[in-house]
Amino acid sequence: MTEKTFPLSKEQLEELALRYPTPFYLYDEGGIRKNAGEINRAFGAFPGFIEHFAVKALPNPFILKILAGEGFGADCSSHTELLLAEMAGIRGEKIMFTSNETPAGEYRAARDLGAVINLDDFTHIDYLERHAGIPDLISCRYNPGPLKSGNAIIGKPEEAKYGFTREQILKAYPLLAEKGARRCGLHAMVASNELSLAYHVETARMLFELAVEIKEKTGVRIEFANLGGGVGIPYRPEDRGVDYRELARGIEDAYRKIVVPAGLSPLGIRIEWGRAVTGPCGWLVTRAIHRKSIYREYIGLDASMADLMRPALYGAYHHITVAGKENAPPTETFDVVGSLCENNDKFAVQRRLPKIDMGDFVIIHDAGAHGRAMGFNYNGKLRCGELLLQSGGTIVQIRRPETAGDYFSTLDKTTLDNFKR
Repeated sequence: MTEKTFPLSKEQLEELALRYPTPFYLYDEGGIRKNAGEINRAFGAFPGFIEHFAVKALPNPFILKILAGEGFGADCSSHTELLLAEMAGIRGEKIMFTSNETPAGEYRAARDLGAVINLDDFTHIDYLERHAGIPDLISCRYNPGPLKSGNAIIGKPEEAKYGFTREQILKAYPLLAEKGARRCGLHAMVASNELSLAYHVETARMLFELAVEIKEKTGVRIEFANLGGGVGIPYRPEDRGVDYRELARGIEDAYRKIVVPAGLSPLGIRIEWGRAVTGPCGWLVTRAIHRKSIYREYIGLDASMADLMRPALYGAYHHITVAGKENAPPTETFDVVGSLCENNDKFAVQRRLPKIDMGDFVIIHDAGAHGRAMGFNYNGKLRCGELLLQSGGTIVQIRRPETAGDYFSTLDKTTLDNFKR
């Protein structure tokens, strides 16, 4: 069982909400640093180990600065994410730029920062050369197709739009060497939110075997293997989280059996975890503002799927508690919903919860990754702000809520004023 806790009391929330009205995200710096330390201790002995935090999980430079202080790099997939990494002081090979269908300008921006460009397609070799040049160090993303199973979030590898086939990747490295690449990396990302330790060990084994095959068939030596992200967190209380030390031991065993005999050691090990780092350390704090009784009982919140869309998008489970009623028995069954004009705007369906009174704080757990980051403005909804509980206990705002002025700021007002119906 995984205990679901929240760092503030109901009384502390009441005081906080006077300054920062709900809804808002709250992140725990201490928890984030604790997770970072556990990852570093588990994997730090591997050659050239770098954890490239997946910026898409929580794209806020305050959080990235915390992680940079723990020695983390960044995994970026767009120009804006590259800028966020730069704002946090992350540059050079600490950045992996793993994008797809990439515009030329984004490749140039990655080169300017000295990021490791991780190509997604064979045709991108010529495209990159034409628009930005082939760098000294380059990586390629492998898609194993039917050789590797996927999961519900990322789908089957053979149906995914990402990466090179095995045949393409064996052609890619000699071609890149001809075009000036002198150092090469290898990458795969085949699952998301996967709790199976064996699955991640098998991914490492797959990449190690491919690195050996590349050397044997092309003569190109792979400098590092990026094992990707995808490590899950226990969203449900009954879930068991991944033991990082046990996972590292499994990867080390595969390394010793595959990499060392092939003469590829030292082979650098990199990962790009996002969810595992910040996911359990973030909460969406909202209030109950309506109760509706028709064919079901509904609790309406002042947040909506515009603030957290994972339940609507994936049917994902997020644990819910009510501040001050953490130990109260779950006596009622609700659909917990937002105000968007979409019927799938639901945080929970037929969830057993304590009695909820209007004005109660409703805490949605494990929202520190792919939460605020996936927010949107449909229905004219304005995205909520982000707060940080610092290690010393002080709470600071690290992103203010959007305003109507923000929403309208991109309109060309001169054209609008002159526009005739």
